[in-house]
Amino acid sequence: FMNANRYWSIDGLWNAKKRNVHVPLWNYTVLRTQIFIVYFIAGVKKLDADWVEGYSMGSLSRHWLFDPFKLFLSDEMTNLLVVHGGGLILDLTAGYLLFFDVTRPLALFFVSYFHCMNSQLFSIGMFSYTMLATSPLFCYPDWPRRLVARFPSVFRTILPLAEPPQRSEECVYEVESRTEQVKGQRRAGKKPGLRQKLGAVFTVVYILEQFFLPYSHFLTQGYNNWTNGLYGYSWDMMVHSRSHQHVKITYKDGVTGEIGYLNPGVFTQTRRWKDHGDMLKQYATCLSRLLHNYNVSDPEIYFDVWVSINDRFQQRLFDPRVDVVKAEWSPFKKTSWLKPLLVDLSPWRLKFQEVEDTLDNQTEVVFIADFPGLYLENFVSEDLGNTSIQLLKGEVAVEIVKEEKNYTLKEGEKMQLPAGEYHKVFTVSEDPSCYMYIYVNTTAVALERNLTRLQELKEKVLNGTESEPLAAELQPILAGPGEDMNVTDPVVRAFLHRQRKVEEMERRRNATVVDRFLHFVNKKYYIFRRSALMTAISLRNLVFGRPSLEQLAQEVTYANMKYSETARTETRRNEDVQREAQHLEL
Repeated sequence: FMNANRYWSIDGLWNAKKRNVHVPLWNYTVLRTQIFIVYFIAGVKKLDADWVEGYSMGSLSRHWLFDPFKLFLSDEMTNLLVVHGGGLILDLTAGYLLFFDVTRPLALFFVSYFHCMNSQLFSIGMFSYTMLATSPLFCYPDWPRRLVARFPSVFRTILPLAEPPQRSEECVYEVESRTEQVKGQRRAGKKPGLRQKLGAVFTVVYILEQFFLPYSHFLTQGYNNWTNGLYGYSWDMMVHSRSHQHVKITYKDGVTGEIGYLNPGVFTQTRRWKDHGDMLKQYATCLSRLLHNYNVSDPEIYFDVWVSINDRFQQRLFDPRVDVVKAEWSPFKKTSWLKPLLVDLSPWRLKFQEVEDTLDNQTEVVFIADFPGLYLENFVSEDLGNTSIQLLKGEVAVEIVKEEKNYTLKEGEKMQLPAGEYHKVFTVSEDPSCYMYIYVNTTAVALERNLTRLQELKEKVLNGTESEPLAAELQPILAGPGEDMNVTDPVVRAFLHRQRKVEEMERRRNATVVDRFLHFVNKKYYIFRRSALMTAISLRNLVFGRPSLEQLAQEVTYANMKYSETARTETRRNEDVQREAQHLEL
């Protein structure tokens, strides 16, 4: 439809009329405007309060790519000014700066730096490289010819043509070209034909459509899952960051009433179903069909998904009382079983930081908000020997299941929770309740203490200051890198695992430029490899039907194989894959 097959194209090899001719300006207009919209709409969406206040990408500044900025800025200011402020300004201004000749070199530098950083920060496929490739669209159309003209003449046979382009039958010329003016040639101006008029109409309609889609959410109301509508067209890029604290899938046999639980993510490779109502509906439908193979008749499926968006309270995304299999869903209607985002509680994020600043490195905290009439069922692991719950807002009733006792908590009150037991937290107030879990992983603390002792013992043995002989079960801590020893003690095994991770990080830190480049190439190769294999598997399934689950699991595992630098790493990965494959059952 567009004239993209003109300069240095395969079509031009056997068609002289396409080989070196002008391209209509509306082609450039469409492409430049498309790229402008990508930047500008992303910037407009970043005017959201969460982004401006620095909550959207709160942990991104910890990446090593931002270390140069931390030489003169704190972590908080790097997050606020560089990550959020810089991203906002770049997206809002990049399209304009690329358009003007004076600012284009500066814009090309910053957008290139921006996309190179994104390629390392996020797993977003080809997007960063595509945006890098489209940046030259804002330059003058003859920039490839001027570049080729600078090469020695010996390379001209293999390089694109450097001669000025010829007139095209698909272009409209009001005046003579510069070449024709020099040669004294004059031609009558060509009037716009049907193709030119259709091109003009297409350009206007396409640009209006691209501006409309990011704000078309009043049409696609069924996709409103704490984002501004159909996520694929909303351009809320990186505006929302999520963390999932608790995911529970409950099924109920519609005939016998038997209740059971599923491993979250069973029968699927994606995790996005936890955040999108349309995907959750599809996932529930898929599960209802597969459960028939496990003697579950007319299954009802309930999801209890807890999510925190942009460092807010952990809260429910879907109503856990609704059978999603039978629940209604339409892209043009609001999803009734979607719980609203508690935006009125957003100011509590400042309080969160104050609470976290008062805790030591061994104490963790989780902030929860729940709706009236609902309850959270939770299990305190035996590893969490010191766990308490404190009410911040509203009123709750805490039931210790084993003791069959209820305790009422009002604002500011707290209680200790027994380890190794279930408890339920009922919200009994008229408004949403807010509370926090404060806990210490006593097992992890003890393990860290033991690992520190082993490290000190190893250093003493190596420098000769340890007088006592080393016990036989501790001998493996002296093993060199690459030595494979049979270790039975779990603490020693954990110590050796940490040592391998430290050695791997040190090796990567000291890698040469060539090693880093080879690692990058291999990583990208396996990404492309996975894309090709998964596409082939999908097409095969569409044409010939889906094979058995065992065969499909093996094929997907093979497609997901990643680059391993050593045979030992590959062996450990294969063992992990085999253990993972055993978890495909319910």
